[in-house]
Amino acid sequence: MEASAKFWDRLADRYAKKPIDDMPSYEHKLKLTQSYMTNSTKVLEVGCGTGSTALIHAPHVKHILATDLSGNMIEIARSKAQAQNVSNVDFVTSSVENLEVKEPIDMILALSFLHLVEDRALILQKLYSWLKPGGILVTSTVCLGESHKIFKFIGPIGRKLGLLPVLKVFTQTEIRQSILDTGFEIDCNWVPQNGNSIFIIAKKPEGIKQ
Repeated sequence: MEASAKFWDRLADRYAKKPIDDMPSYEHKLKLTQSYMTNSTKVLEVGCGTGSTALIHAPHVKHILATDLSGNMIEIARSKAQAQNVSNVDFVTSSVENLEVKEPIDMILALSFLHLVEDRALILQKLYSWLKPGGILVTSTVCLGESHKIFKFIGPIGRKLGLLPVLKVFTQTEIRQSILDTGFEIDCNWVPQNGNSIFIIAKKPEGIKQ
């Protein structure tokens, strides 16, 4: 975890300046996500990076707690929030493993995230437990299992050399099944044209006890 934090700290300034590769797909995901938001929605974002997505969603919700394990990413995100005069987003440096959630949440955003965690089943269980019954999980996940299987071998080597963070290789079918196995119901399943990622909106069933 510490090695991953250092990796993203080093990358933070370059990451903040990098343009979005596929703007139409990004805007489509924003629109789909916002269709589940109201002015009373409380959101948790894990792996928020430099905060751009959280700040775009801020006018559509009551509050967002946006977290990332990189302190440098969070510093940039706070600067953006101050420059944009956004007051309903709190940026906090924390890994998911160390994050404490004190009350049930309406929505969790895990965008470009689940392929970067060591144990996605464990993380998905955490996210599930933090949601209210009927709560929404929004994920956008890179899936290299269909077309870039070589990363299964390159990833661990790059990680040992400090050149890559945790990077898990799996298929779209596998990530869908992981979400279903956690107990979620999938509401939306969309694959951008590039085919290397999958966007899923899933719901924690109503009637589930906290």
